[in-house]
Amino acid sequence: MAGRIRDVDIALVRERSPIADVIGEHIQLRSAGGGNLKGLCPFHDEKSPSFNVTPERGMYFCFGCSEGGDVITFVEKIEHLSFGEAVERLAQRAGIQLQYEQGGYVPRRDHGERARLIEAHRAAAEFYADKLMSPDAAVGRRFLSERGFERADAETFGVGYAPAEWEALARHLLGRGFSADELVKGGLVREGRRGPIDRFRGRLIWPIRDATGDVIGFGARKLLDSDDGPKYLNTPDSPLYKKSQVLYGIDLAKREISKRAQAVIVEGYTDVMACHLAGVPTAVATCGTSFGEEHIKILRRFLLDQAEFRGEVIFTFDGDAAGQKAALRAFADEQKFVTQTYVAVQGDGLDPCDLRVKQGDAAVRDLIASREPLFQFAIRSTISRYDLRSNEGKIAALDAAAPIVAGIKDVGLRKRYAIDLDRWLGFMDERFVMQRISEVSGTQQGRRRQAPKAAPHDPGVRVEGELLKLAVQRPALIGPRFDALDAQAFTAVEHVALHKVIAAAGGLAAAGHGGREWVDRLLEHAHEEGARALVTRFAVDPIQADAHAEERYAGAMLAAIEAIAVDRAIAQVKSRIQRLNPVEEQQEYNKLFGELVALEQQRRVLRDRAAGS
Repeated sequence: MAGRIRDVDIALVRERSPIADVIGEHIQLRSAGGGNLKGLCPFHDEKSPSFNVTPERGMYFCFGCSEGGDVITFVEKIEHLSFGEAVERLAQRAGIQLQYEQGGYVPRRDHGERARLIEAHRAAAEFYADKLMSPDAAVGRRFLSERGFERADAETFGVGYAPAEWEALARHLLGRGFSADELVKGGLVREGRRGPIDRFRGRLIWPIRDATGDVIGFGARKLLDSDDGPKYLNTPDSPLYKKSQVLYGIDLAKREISKRAQAVIVEGYTDVMACHLAGVPTAVATCGTSFGEEHIKILRRFLLDQAEFRGEVIFTFDGDAAGQKAALRAFADEQKFVTQTYVAVQGDGLDPCDLRVKQGDAAVRDLIASREPLFQFAIRSTISRYDLRSNEGKIAALDAAAPIVAGIKDVGLRKRYAIDLDRWLGFMDERFVMQRISEVSGTQQGRRRQAPKAAPHDPGVRVEGELLKLAVQRPALIGPRFDALDAQAFTAVEHVALHKVIAAAGGLAAAGHGGREWVDRLLEHAHEEGARALVTRFAVDPIQADAHAEERYAGAMLAAIEAIAVDRAIAQVKSRIQRLNPVEEQQEYNKLFGELVALEQQRRVLRDRAAGS
């Protein structure tokens, strides 16, 4: 067995794996000020971005679901790997050869099921791509040529050919040291009566990659008349490949999706190729399944889909009945996007690939430019099924379209489409149409659960949190005064725990100027999971002050926490005074009264400092 990865190698992996670059391969990050970055969390579904990354300290934290950690933790959780596997994955990315404390260097492929399957798929993709140039693959090359694709295009997308043999790929991969069990588990082969046999034979092959560029599966198109299988065949679900969570082309499109704030959803592999080659590099496609909620989550992370950011998602469908039905299915998920959604329908039934062959690249770009709002398409497609020449037909169309309009969450947009619906139906009676829609809307609203309102935060607890955040991020600003604070200055249980962690780590006197080393030191002394999570959170959560005002802000927070402590002391003195008889216990009474006056004077000074005056 392999030994433990050396600590020095783990540190080197962290150093050469910039957290913003690694996380940026999975979600779109935008500046949040102060050197911090923000995006939509990949670990839970959210409308507004609460996932924060702090490159300076190499940490991330989501304020929505409380997931947080460093670059290794992120890879562990996003890829479902063990700690060792995550280190190995990052080491390969950074070109680092790991050394193990027992047994010396061990190649990465000897560790972890996922790593082995990734290697097997990479080798399979190379095998298929190489076979595309073989004499037997002439039918595949002709298929590509007829659809306007050249050899360079096939190489760009990694298109390959599966030989029309039973065991060509199986023999190749077994010869490379992979086991039959691994190949079966990865969906590359099937169990035959005499051993593993190839899953794809005599087919054109498209490698399907995840957002980081790793091959995780394949899509295969039938070429031979003798093939009695389906037209398209995909890798079955495996430890790497989940069809409901995969978008073909996302590895090539993700940067343009983020840059242009646009995602184009097409139906097939050749459509993705055609769009990219025609100047629409934001195109992606589902793989053997309809567009669904998991696909939305993937796109939202790259679109940074939020209320303040208005991008666009464009669905392309054929103009026939099946295409309209598919578009209406997409409408059901539309409002899981915050961004604007559109439909681009080619009236003559041509898909983007055929359109490019017959009319050129410009026609594909024009198709996308001619997009129609999805709400409009859904409403007009619905009422087109009815005879609008009769009152009965108009009423039936209105009742069919009313739930669509009523389902629009934006009140202003709902009203505009109600007016449009009245015009399209020809009633010329907006009040009647809106009343009908309002009845449906009222029913739907009554069924919706109202989210509970968040309880207001205790101002004192907020001050404690801000001061502890400064202790984690900017210890030099508050050093000696913070170390002089008693644990009783903090009231929230988690804040008391973190104060103890800081003290155990040597206090701020041992922190220097902070940075990654200080955060690591705190994490070493944070033995409770809650304390570790709070260190991570406070290492990432932005300080509520501009960089030039941080020193003044730190002083104000210190004064505020000290003022709160004085408030408690004043309350205790007042309680004692109230129990005294000023005549019979005059000496004690006068002493406490003097303490009270001094404390109140101290409180006024501290409050002035806390207010920044």
